[in-house]
Amino acid sequence: MQKALFLDRDGVINVEKDYLYKIEDFEFIDGIIELCHYYIHQDYLIIVVTNQSGIARGYYDEDDFNELTAWIISAFYERGVEITHVYHCPHHPDVSGKCSCRKPNPGMLYDAKEEYDIDLENSILVGDKERDIEAALKAGIKTTYLFDQYHKAKSSKATKIIDKLEDIYNANT
Repeated sequence: MQKALFLDRDGVINVEKDYLYKIEDFEFIDGIIELCHYYIHQDYLIIVVTNQSGIARGYYDEDDFNELTAWIISAFYERGVEITHVYHCPHHPDVSGKCSCRKPNPGMLYDAKEEYDIDLENSILVGDKERDIEAALKAGIKTTYLFDQYHKAKSSKATKIIDKLEDIYNANT
């Protein structure tokens, strides 16, 4: 079985901007490339799991999402990081109804487990919202990090709340 580093997209990989879908608006979070390099060298797959309710809301469409995703994968690759897969949930319960993939539901994590033979228990998830952590816990992921660079979280079910991504790999080196 494979281990994976699961990453939320908006707020972990890139600076959070409302309903980001344009390449020119994309901005990497400091430390994300180094975090991925660290875990790649530990034989983890890098998998993105992202809620994209902007699709259901009609702010952008699947083609817009796919164009930005292809660019992100390419930008990571140019920096020596292979993204194994990007899973996304295009739903919003108020618009398209309930689904099993929208975090805090663990559907995307289960899909990755099936597709890539992922050992969820020994994988890691980094998210910037409590719903990311809840999805990981429901899927059986034991190590979770809530990335809270603006110190908004009062508490979390995460293994640890961090304000810099390098805090994750510096703790392990």
